[in-house]
Order: sequence, then C-alpha cells, then structure tokens
Amino acid sequence: MQAAEAATPIPSGTRIGHVHLKVADLERALGFYCGVLGFQLMQRLGDQAAFISAGGYHHHIGLNTWESKGGSPPPPGSTGLYHTAILYPTRAALADALHRVLQAGIALDGASDHGVSEALYLRDPDDNGVELYRDRPEAEWPRSADGALSMFTRRLDLDDLLRTRVA
Repeated sequence: MQAAEAATPIPSGTRIGHVHLKVADLERALGFYCGVLGFQLMQRLGDQAAFISAGGYHHHIGLNTWESKGGSPPPPGSTGLYHTAILYPTRAALADALHRVLQAGIALDGASDHGVSEALYLRDPDDNGVELYRDRPEAEWPRSADGALSMFTRRLDLDDLLRTRVA
C-alpha cells in the first residue's frame, strides 16, 4: 500500500485531544502521572481506568488496565507508541517538571534543544516514552539566511533550565 496524499488537508485548528495508555498497574501509573508530573485525577473507574487532566479539561490522558493488567511492555523492535509529548506553557513550568522528575529519582533518557523547542525524554513506569517540552516563541525559531526554518538537535543545558524554575 502506498502512502496517499489527502485530497483536502486537515484543518489547521485540529489538535490531539487526548492519549489513552494501556498500563499494567493503575496505582503505579497514577503515582507517576499525578504524583510526579502533577496531573489531576478527573474520573476513576475502580482499578481499571482513570482519566487525568491539566487544568480541569475532561481528560488529556486516559490510563487503563483493560487489556494490560499485570502485563509487560512491548519488546524492542515492535510497533506502537513512541512517546506521548506533554507541552508546557513556559520554560519555568518545564523547569518545574524537570525538578519533579529528578526529585522522584526518575532517570532521563535524554534532554534536547531543538531550536524551536526544549525537550526532556523519559519513561513512565510501564516503559512508555514520555516527552516533556516547551515550544519557543516563533520569533525565536532558528532560520537560515533565506528565512527557512533551521531545526537542530543539541544537548539541553539542564542546570540552565533549572535556574528558570520558580520555587
């Protein structure tokens, strides 16, 4: 099957509303997403599912054990979700997220400055990839001499990021 170009592009206002993750242990997942990252629990269905949010939205992330209770992560080399990206509104908010992650003893897989954004990469307790990031204002995006977007990947200075944290 060949990739097909859409006859009509998707509207520019379209966005991802939420992601739903299969987890092995709901309490453990809630400990990470609510206890470490600070999401709010909006609704819970016993020990089978929970819906969490930033800022009171009905849910940004659904967590469930319907097909995965006690299960293990997919093996390397299999298809599936690469990561869930969580967009923070400011650099200070991203710095606070980094502080929370480090305080919880969670290792980072990486930290990158992409020119247009700054990103932290880690794993949740079920080995799902998680990206915590903030976008730079478009006026700060790197551009070549002809004005074309010039993204890159460089190591993010974590100490500099943490200095922007509002305690």
